[in-house]
Amino acid sequence: MNDDVRNIVLGVIAAGVSAALGWLARTYLWRRRLRRKQAFFGLPENAESLLVVNRDPAATEPAVHRFDVFALLELSALIKECGAHFQVVTQDATHQGFGERTEFCVGGPASNRRMQAHMTALLPGIRVNTEKEKGPNRGAFRIGSETYRMEPGTTEYVLLAKVTAGRETRPVFLFCGQRAITNQAATRYLARNQPKLARKHGNGPFVLLLKVVNSQAYGPDLVELVADVTRAAQAPFPVAEEEARPAPQAS
Repeated sequence: MNDDVRNIVLGVIAAGVSAALGWLARTYLWRRRLRRKQAFFGLPENAESLLVVNRDPAATEPAVHRFDVFALLELSALIKECGAHFQVVTQDATHQGFGERTEFCVGGPASNRRMQAHMTALLPGIRVNTEKEKGPNRGAFRIGSETYRMEPGTTEYVLLAKVTAGRETRPVFLFCGQRAITNQAATRYLARNQPKLARKHGNGPFVLLLKVVNSQAYGPDLVELVADVTRAAQAPFPVAEEEARPAPQAS
């Protein structure tokens, strides 16, 4: 074997070793990112999860708003990326506790009983106006002393929350929006910012207030983080002074 042939053989071997090392490095990084995503969502390989959907309050028959369908599609893609499985159930057909399976609950408390139960049990510091009559406070969020009212199509709010009942339980993700399009905006925000959220919050709970800007022009894409309201959401709701006063004693 002359020098030229030997150099060619060595070059081929070096290229093969470099390609193998590069493939191993990419595979390692991909698996590490996957494990972190699985831990964040509480979705190990082949785990079961629930997608709880609300009903469209504007429909006379039980139906799901198209933007909520889009939200479910984006969530199902996240679940599949983790190698897990999911079951879609309606809000009035979910008669079970939480913590055994990761749950993704979509829709405000006015159209989703499951969401209402979760917020009462896990987010006592938040109030949502569920009145059906049109008015400036319809769908408004009350968090502590602040009230967040929507201007349909211009400024709308949605709560994105990850809550748990304990360290050994699977998380519940809540997408509680003032309109259906804001639910999809929250799912899209979660998909895009999951690594950033994992770095900031680890695998622990969080409650974020998001603002959807000009949805009539930009749809669910233009989303701003208003505040991290985790502490206020988990604290007891402040009682008004007149409600706190003891009832007068009968004479």
